[in-house]
Amino acid sequence: MNAKILVAGASGHLGEKIIRGLIDEGADVRAVIRPNTALEKIGALKQYDIGVIQTDMHNINELTLACKDVDCVVSALQGLEDVIVDVQSVLLQAAVNAGVPRFIPSDYASDFTKQAAGENRNFDLRRKFHEQLEKAPIAATSILNGAFAEILIRNNPLLDLNNNSVSYWEDENKRIDFTTMDDVASFTAAAAMDATTPRFLRIAGFQASPKELAAIGGELKEQEFKLIRQGSLEDLLALIQRERAAHPEGENELYPAWQQLQYMKSMFSTELFPLNNRRYTDIQFTGAKTFISALLQTTSAQ
Repeated sequence: MNAKILVAGASGHLGEKIIRGLIDEGADVRAVIRPNTALEKIGALKQYDIGVIQTDMHNINELTLACKDVDCVVSALQGLEDVIVDVQSVLLQAAVNAGVPRFIPSDYASDFTKQAAGENRNFDLRRKFHEQLEKAPIAATSILNGAFAEILIRNNPLLDLNNNSVSYWEDENKRIDFTTMDDVASFTAAAAMDATTPRFLRIAGFQASPKELAAIGGELKEQEFKLIRQGSLEDLLALIQRERAAHPEGENELYPAWQQLQYMKSMFSTELFPLNNRRYTDIQFTGAKTFISALLQTTSAQ
């Protein structure tokens, strides 16, 4: 029989990609979504041959029923403490109540286990949820993937294809972990179907330093790229503290400017190791040159 996988946060961008990956893996998929989910998102999910369950994500009884006979619960929930800690805790308890053997939390991030508390607000929320997860009588696997490569699509200063420049903090040779959302989704789907996964799986589609990004951009555009040092990591930390103090309203936002700077500090402070890229040999990760080439093609077509 095909494995039964329940996906929470299914209406989100990553959640829908995970569902497509699970379908490719031959899974029997259930998607749980909130009753107030937008109609267009519900319609997008119903195009797949899956069970779509609209339920109150705070209702333990409804979620327990949704988890019945499920082999693995995959969370792709996004939000602040009320979601990552509170709602996800209800989902976890529902999975335990229903006897689900495995749980994949909504981590999909740099290796926050190697970072000090307080360095990244959104990572701290995941760490807080993990305190409950570690005590729960269920096998858990966290997917750690570094930065989503798609952040570069927004013409991030880290790779400015319009101005032929790469900005960085501290060290131009520091290799940064990137993985496309499609690759994260494919790997997560494969892990959900794999009953032997360890507590953590670490993947990086490509690891590239600012110097290497500049070289790739220069080669593809046949133009020189400038490396711009923004300062030290201490300078970045001071900037984060100033921005956070100046914008307290950001505490209620998922991605305020200072939170994005916290992500940047994480990128320049950690590296995923060891990597588990080869665990599922049918997944071919998108490399730096391929990804940046696609960015250039998209930019020129606009």
